[in-house]
Amino acid sequence: MLRIFKRKEDNFISLIRRQAELTLKGFEALKNYMETRNPEKAAELAATEKEADEVRRILIEELNRTFVTPIDREDIFALSRAIDDMVDYADSTIHEMEVLKVNPTEHMRRIVSLLRDAASEIFLATQRLKDHPGVSMEHAQRAKALENRVETVYREALAELFSGPEDVSHVVKMLKKREVYRHLSNAADRGDEAANLISDIVVKMT
Repeated sequence: MLRIFKRKEDNFISLIRRQAELTLKGFEALKNYMETRNPEKAAELAATEKEADEVRRILIEELNRTFVTPIDREDIFALSRAIDDMVDYADSTIHEMEVLKVNPTEHMRRIVSLLRDAASEIFLATQRLKDHPGVSMEHAQRAKALENRVETVYREALAELFSGPEDVSHVVKMLKKREVYRHLSNAADRGDEAANLISDIVVKMT
């Protein structure tokens, strides 16, 4: 019986870890895209997002087939959703930029660099979750600190947007860029949520 529970726990943590790994890969592609506007990186991110969705579908199926989970069912589901939302917003950021014809700004590049680092901390937290929960929580706290830095840059970006001339052309450009910034801010919010959930899981485990 213990072997059955251990195998299920390993499977859930493994799937969460794979989601976090793909999310990191997605933000690395987004970071490269912001620096180069390379369409291959946009395609790479789109493919990564689809693969991450598939991993989440498998995790949900496993949850539905498992009567008792070693980690709270709600925590597994919520953490999986938060990590998946991060890469979803990364992908939708490129879609918005392409549709609205928005070029990367320095603020966008700074935010994406911070988000990439936060995704790395989330991935490291999932790697340490099983055997070193205390270290996992440290990585989660670092991810939260990075999210706070994102919000600072986000506010700076909005202040700059609204400080320009009040002609129609500027207003249109402002609204387009604001939409992209909103997607990046949402990605940061989901990263913060993932970090909080990891911390909650660690508290319950220890």
